Amino acid sequence: MRSTPLSRRRALRLAAAATATALGVTVLAACGSSGDGAGSAAAATDDGKPVSLTFWGWAKGTKDVVAAFNASHPNIQVTFEEIPAGAAGGYAKISNAVKAGNAPDVFNIEYPQLPDFVSQGAVQDIGKLVGADLKAKYLPQAVELTSLGGRTWALPLDAAPQVFYYRKDLFAKAGITVPRTWDEFRTAAQQLKAAQPDTRIATFFPDDPTTFEAMAWQNGAHWFTAADESWKADLTGPETRKVSEYWQKLADEDLVRVMPSFSQQWTASLQKGETAGYLGATWGGGVLKANVGTTPEVNGTWAAAPLPSWDGTPASGMLGGTTFAVSKDSKKAKAAVEFATWATTTADGFKARISSGTSSAYPAATELVPVAKQAFNTDFYGGQDLYALYSDAAKSIKQGWTWGPAMGVTNGSLKDSFGKVAGKSGTIDEALTTAQQATVAEFKNRGLKVAQ
Repeated sequence: MRSTPLSRRRALRLAAAATATALGVTVLAACGSSGDGAGSAAAATDDGKPVSLTFWGWAKGTKDVVAAFNASHPNIQVTFEEIPAGAAGGYAKISNAVKAGNAPDVFNIEYPQLPDFVSQGAVQDIGKLVGADLKAKYLPQAVELTSLGGRTWALPLDAAPQVFYYRKDLFAKAGITVPRTWDEFRTAAQQLKAAQPDTRIATFFPDDPTTFEAMAWQNGAHWFTAADESWKADLTGPETRKVSEYWQKLADEDLVRVMPSFSQQWTASLQKGETAGYLGATWGGGVLKANVGTTPEVNGTWAAAPLPSWDGTPASGMLGGTTFAVSKDSKKAKAAVEFATWATTTADGFKARISSGTSSAYPAATELVPVAKQAFNTDFYGGQDLYALYSDAAKSIKQGWTWGPAMGVTNGSLKDSFGKVAGKSGTIDEALTTAQQATVAEFKNRGLKVAQ
């Protein structure tokens, strides 16, 4: 169903009410197509005929998950199409397909982009198919990010708190103790540079605002708040400024690399020992392992530690994290939710994802942590119990963070301006100010009420 201007405004207002339930504000109805999809799904799947689902995604190990599901569910068969990662073009592909009326039944969306897809009316409310018992399986912080305006828009796959991956041998050579606080991290960066002039402790990614956002989240920032059908954006508050000034100083003093994330340049610096640390998410354990390569010489040189915090108390934001959402026009929501539930809450589903050796995802359904731990080979990390570390990090994720309804614009602006940090023609603070202005302008352009 094509959204009318009225239904679109209602969907936008619903997204604006993402935190309204907690504030006791009445939530308006969503676009009518969402409720209809769930209702028609029952009729489409209860007649006993096999159901064919289409699914788009990019997360590591996904094709293995689909293969395992198809093998065990003869009445529901999933056709998987791998698309580029969201920020690399996947979201544009999904949005275009939704507009053209040929979107897949189910697709992956990261937490930051979910409110944007909700506000566009691109996904349907699956609340009627997601009971309290199912929600209880997931980490509360993950449920919080998929429940907007008191409605359920997706099922969470993983939680993605940050941790600090580092080279044990290079730290030992420089006499560095693993830092617990950000002050200690800066001191360690100075020690490492002094001991090994060609090596840096970590990287500021100018092309990836989500890493910076996670650290602002960790420090208690709230970039977006919603109440009374209004949105407020605050990308320049004191909690964020503290983080930006800290990283600006690290960059100005050449204590960290400033280079694109997951680029050949970054990978080469890791392989050569010129970058000795990575402030990545739980899923980054598999990514780092894949980028550096597993050889007898390398295995055991890397380890992981809690993300440094400002006062030494464990705290984390989330860096990415993926959900399963059902497209607005799908008439197979019941089968889609069954597939998503299996993929995110069953031992077989998560084992299939992890056993490929490419994924170190931390399951949002926390009872699956032992499954993930057993399936992911940690020889690269010297046999370290990564999932014990991940579990502690997940518990430390600060609640109350809300993503805005126009993160594509917000992150696009930050990415453009962060590029100037690399060229020393701009600062992180200037990038945040520019992104603040661009975000508010986009809110107004979409007809959203903006709180001052």
